[in-house]
Amino acid sequence: MKLQKFFLAGTAIVLAIGTGSAFAQFQNAEKAIEYRQSVMTIINTHFGRIGAVVKGAAPYNKDDVSKNAEIITMMSTLPWQAFGPGTEGGKAKPEVWSDSAKFKAAADKMQLAVIDLNKAAQSGDIDSIKKSFGAVGSTCKGCHDDFKKK
Repeated sequence: MKLQKFFLAGTAIVLAIGTGSAFAQFQNAEKAIEYRQSVMTIINTHFGRIGAVVKGAAPYNKDDVSKNAEIITMMSTLPWQAFGPGTEGGKAKPEVWSDSAKFKAAADKMQLAVIDLNKAAQSGDIDSIKKSFGAVGSTCKGCHDDFKKK
């Protein structure tokens, strides 16, 4: 648990320091789009692995669920830097940029839900995992409904 808190705190510090120059690291909009789509693919893969357990399609293994939740938690901090000015396009709706406050609120809500999922996964309480998994899924769906092209 201490390692997890240290890791999350360190990630937050690195992101806070690097945010000012984060948008500059993408050579062009296509590179930003590729980056954020790649991150979302990884999140989706690991979320799907937990989903298989939640739905009973895969056996519950605390270590596997915990590792997947940790990966999702870390990855959930990454895609947002690739939605800066000049990165429009891809599967993102224009509202990502025209209503950036709502988009940021949706991103923050998702990250908080993911942290709760990670806590539940570390606890090993399958009922808490199922509840938290549903909450994360709802935040993802809400953001995709508002900000992702069909």
